[in-house]
Formats: sequence, structure tokens, C-alpha cells
Amino acid sequence: MKPEQLKLIVKDRYSQIAGEHKPVKKSSCCGGEGCSDKIVYSAFSDNYSGQEGYNPDADLGLGCGMPLEFADLQKGCRVLDLGSGAGNDCFIAGALVGEKGSVTGLDFTESMIKKAEKNRQKTGLSNIKFLLGDIEDMPLPDNQFDVVISNCVLNLVPDKKRAFSEIFRVLRPGGHFCISDIVMEGSLPEELKNSAEMYADCVSGAVQFSDYINIIEQQGFKNIKTRKRREIKISDDIFLKYMKMNKLLDFKKDKAVIFSITVTAVK
Repeated sequence: MKPEQLKLIVKDRYSQIAGEHKPVKKSSCCGGEGCSDKIVYSAFSDNYSGQEGYNPDADLGLGCGMPLEFADLQKGCRVLDLGSGAGNDCFIAGALVGEKGSVTGLDFTESMIKKAEKNRQKTGLSNIKFLLGDIEDMPLPDNQFDVVISNCVLNLVPDKKRAFSEIFRVLRPGGHFCISDIVMEGSLPEELKNSAEMYADCVSGAVQFSDYINIIEQQGFKNIKTRKRREIKISDDIFLKYMKMNKLLDFKKDKAVIFSITVTAVK
């Protein structure tokens, strides 16, 4: 599919999620319990509930890590959260940077922005704002942020080189990012690669881990470190919805692995 088609698929899926009245951990692969009530993960999502600033209304269970764990946020930092959703990471970041700091959440789904802003209004916080925009073409000036974070979003962006180029542009010199995302080693069967549903659910958009790191290096980032890595388990019955048993057995022989990572790097 063309990039614009992929974006529409993602936007439709997450617009549906934003419309739910309760947390929907089973509505996206990025949730801890599964993908569209189908994919089952082991040791996948992190529990945010003990974090200062945690807002349960903003936690839709859509992450694949906890980037703030390694983001090294200080009081007064200017933070950008890419694919901010209902604002889960933003509210915790807002508590960490304090009143003299600021947090901007960027998302390209209008309904998510509305949901996040509604959550912000309930808290009365003034150091957090939410902005509609595309990660591949951010409506933000150069050299503005101290830290960029993102949680299980860049795998959904068709042009990852452009995304990391934009991250580099908006970071101040010496600034850094901390990103949790989905990558893989080995190759997915063509049946999965060509599935729009599996793309929107964070699986078929995952690139090779080595390619992911190379993309970061190519944009000029230094001191690249993988802070966490966890394998994602997908049950056989999910694979069998897309392929026959002989193809699944071949896939298992190849020992391909899908996993979440948390990576940091410096501009």
C-alpha cells in the first residue's frame, strides 16, 4: 500500500480507539493483553499506575514500553511526545519537568487530540499542550526541545527516515530522545507483511532492528543505546488466520523474533 493509504488505516484504527469510553488494552497490538482481541503478548506492557502524574483516563494501554524510565527528564525541560494519544506519557512527563518545564503532545488523529485535551482540562495543568500534526512533517520550529519521547508509534510511520530526520531537526543541540518501539529480527511471511490490519496493529510495520539503528545513525544521532529489549509472543492461531500450517512451520524454523525496544540517542 502507498504511505497515504497506510496513514488512513492507522488514523481510522486509533480514531476508533479514542472513541471508546473505557481503556482498550485489547484494541491495539501496543496494549498489554493483545491486538484486536487476538494477539497475545508475554511481559509486554509496563504498569504506569505508580508514577507521579499518572492519569488513568489517559492510559489506553497502547504502549510497548516506558520511555520515561530512561528519558532523564529534569525540572524545566522542554519535552515533545510523538504520537501522544490520550496523553498518558505527557501527564507523567509534566510532573517530572515541573511548572517551569513544558510538554507538547503531537498526534495526527483529531479524536485523540480532543481526548487528550479533555483529560488536560480536568487536571488544570498549564505546562502541557496537545498539537495536531504529522511526525513526518512536524508543525514545529527547529531546535526547540530538550527531549523527545515516543511510545510504540514510529513503527506505524511509513517513512521512518523522515521521522527521525524531523526528530533531529526539532531537538536542540545536545538534546536527546528516548523511544520505545516495535522491531524485529528475521522476516515476516508475506501474508503478514501485506495485511493492513497487522500494520495498524504495530506488527507488519516493524523494521529490522539493525535497519532501525542504522536509520538513527544516518540522521546524525550519536551515543545510540538500546536500554531494553523484550520479545513479543504471538499465538499460532493468529498466524493461522493469515497462512497455512506449512507456512507457519517454515516461519518458526526461521526463528524470526518480534520484540519491543527502548532506545536513546543524542543530537
